[in-house]
Amino acid sequence: MSSNVDTEKTSRGILWTGRVLSTLPVLMLILSAIMKFAKPAPFSEGFGKLGFPESLANGLGIVELVCTALYVIPQTSVLGAILLTGYLGGATATHLRVNDPWFGPVLMGVVLWLGLFLRDKRLRGLIPFRSRA
Repeated sequence: MSSNVDTEKTSRGILWTGRVLSTLPVLMLILSAIMKFAKPAPFSEGFGKLGFPESLANGLGIVELVCTALYVIPQTSVLGAILLTGYLGGATATHLRVNDPWFGPVLMGVVLWLGLFLRDKRLRGLIPFRSRA
């Protein structure tokens, strides 16, 4: 019993578009985690403005890197995307709470899922977009 998704061939253009779109949030998340470990002065000020003690930075950085690593590994990419969605949801809520712009984490989550959708045929099978034909 083979489904359409199993036999469907992904075009190189769609696959590479998905990879590029997936790379953008991965780079941003890695940079964010590095900032949490390095704690430069502007980061510390911003972290305090968000209402978090600086002692939480390392733990959040570790969570961010682990979730990002799960997203990058093809076998665990869906789990990583789900965990990163939760992480970015917390970031969105934090920004909303202090009246900061909130669209950055939301946009990152959308790009993250779009990249995964384009590069993973299993996900396209779960969320099929069909033409009117």
